Amino acid sequence: MLFSGAMLPPVAVAWMYGETGSLYAFLESFGLLWLTGFAIWLPVCRVQRDLRLRDGFLVVLLFWLVLGVFGATPLYLDPALEVSPSDAVFESMSALTTTGATVLTGLDALPRALLFYRQQLQWLGGMGIIVLAVAILPMLGVGGMQLYRAETPGPVKDNKLTPRITETAKALWYLYLGFTVACAGGYWLAGMTPFDAVAHSFSTVSLGGFSTHDASLGYFDSPWVEAVAVVFILAGGVNFGLHFLAWRSLGLAHYWRDAELRTYVKILSLLAAVSVAYLLTHPLTGGWMDALRQGIFHAVSIATTTGFTTADFHLWTGFLPVMLLLASFIGACAASTGGGIKVIRFLLLLKQGQREVVRLVHPSARIVVKVDGKPVPDRILDAVWGFFAAYVAVFTVLLLVLMGTGLDQVSAFSAVAACMNNLGPGLGTVGAHYGALSDPAKWLLSLAMLMGRLEIFTVLVLLSPAFWRQ
Repeated sequence: MLFSGAMLPPVAVAWMYGETGSLYAFLESFGLLWLTGFAIWLPVCRVQRDLRLRDGFLVVLLFWLVLGVFGATPLYLDPALEVSPSDAVFESMSALTTTGATVLTGLDALPRALLFYRQQLQWLGGMGIIVLAVAILPMLGVGGMQLYRAETPGPVKDNKLTPRITETAKALWYLYLGFTVACAGGYWLAGMTPFDAVAHSFSTVSLGGFSTHDASLGYFDSPWVEAVAVVFILAGGVNFGLHFLAWRSLGLAHYWRDAELRTYVKILSLLAAVSVAYLLTHPLTGGWMDALRQGIFHAVSIATTTGFTTADFHLWTGFLPVMLLLASFIGACAASTGGGIKVIRFLLLLKQGQREVVRLVHPSARIVVKVDGKPVPDRILDAVWGFFAAYVAVFTVLLLVLMGTGLDQVSAFSAVAACMNNLGPGLGTVGAHYGALSDPAKWLLSLAMLMGRLEIFTVLVLLSPAFWRQ
């Protein structure tokens, strides 16, 4: 019922631009979603029961699954699109999980209401992701994210979902909204129209990557637009718990004291340097200034799993497109709107690997893995290794099944990587869009987006018989 309200802003946009077909599609969707929600809510509206931690897994999965499917309603009903149910769900799931993979072409000619709705879905999904990552997943103990339980403004250590999640969500909402307004203002000052500025601010802060143009940010061909994008992509990829602490203390000291953020900056700096050097030494761009712009922009956009482009990077020769795609496996920081394995897990895997090397030389030594000078419990390291193993296993299964639908190796590998890492653009057949894939492939990749966004274990735990036992 609450989600049906997401249909009303596009109704206003359709009315402003005189888009009658879209206006009726969104009004019909609003009525359908509200009535469906009301029918589900009414029989149990007087039941009062506390949610336990086990219920949290189900609530989190159903949040993205149900809203992702129902969010496809206006896309399917709008006469300007004429898409299949598979395409509509794929587009909706991609938007809500902030993946940014699309099956649509000819965006420049689509109704403004539809374009606004896609961007808005990414923005709402980004907000949900932050609340999920900061307030809920650490409490559920998913994949080592309980490391941030004492560091972020999440709920108290309790065995049930508490009202403090509401307080956390409110504080994060203000931060998220502030970043969005600042980003929209930056885009407008850089030369975008008010519509494009607002629309792109939604998909920039959420690290979603959807655009209102087929050429993405390359449509504007502006270094100022790209500079604004890079600044707010970097901010969106930082742990929002750190943003909260900086806001509360009115200081920046918390940022550089964080080991994950330092690693995040180092990785992106190295990727940008390699990208610029490669573009300077290969005739892929129009001079050193163009190489500098494209190298930095694509390194930041692809590695943080945003997915904006200013050129057809999937057509570049050599190792650079593959390097950028592999960088998306690391992704952004934990408790950010980015996807991937997350920088903190990558850092812990590196430190654990270093510890094992030292143990080979000094078998009797007691070596503690530390982050920010604090020892990391072995339970968390075990959870991170378990998450990594599950990630690789799920990736392998999805890759093989996708190749079974007839996709070649490069396209299948990049499609699964781009969807599981919530990146969006891939290589080969899926470099420009995903419209050429079969319906089974689209449903499979929709599942990959969902599993990547929900940190794998949130989905896998519901497939365990132990979860359902009394």
